[in-house]
Amino acid sequence: MLTERVLCAGFGGQGVMSLGQMLAYAGMLEGKNVTWMPSYGPEMRGGTAYCSVVVSDGPVGSPIVTTNATSLIVMNLPSFERFEKSVVPGGQILMNSSLIHKQGHRRDVRVYPIAANELAAACGDPKAANMIMLGAYMALTGSPKLVNVIEAFKKVFGTRSAKMLTLNMKVLEKGMEVVSVDVEPRKAA
Repeated sequence: MLTERVLCAGFGGQGVMSLGQMLAYAGMLEGKNVTWMPSYGPEMRGGTAYCSVVVSDGPVGSPIVTTNATSLIVMNLPSFERFEKSVVPGGQILMNSSLIHKQGHRRDVRVYPIAANELAAACGDPKAANMIMLGAYMALTGSPKLVNVIEAFKKVFGTRSAKMLTLNMKVLEKGMEVVSVDVEPRKAA
């Protein structure tokens, strides 16, 4: 039975919650059991925000991922410092190297530094760094399928999605491409 436990973390306003929601909705579209559990700091935008996403072939025992994540998608340094230890040995950390210039302490996980802010800006949408990270996650795990992410995008963003979809799909594909081409995993030093 496959169970993926993803922790998405960053500042409020970086799209951490929508990234998690898209993973959960896409998982549902693939017939998986899913949970999505948000957590916000007191300030919301600009404060700490993270969410736990579980996608499983079987029943989900707990929606909490803060101590046993198989993957960490982290957008800023404070979140990296807080959640690096939450990843299980053999797991992976996708870190936004645009804002995280520090290496971690773990030697038992794969770390993927991804310049998400710069890549999103180069695609024409500097606010879409979360979509770069989602694309990278999809390339590394082979899941969820792109067609399901597109449907999830429409669900998360509703009536605004038609206007934003084309650009965000370009950004998502760039995230998928950069991991398969330019980013080699490294062990945290």
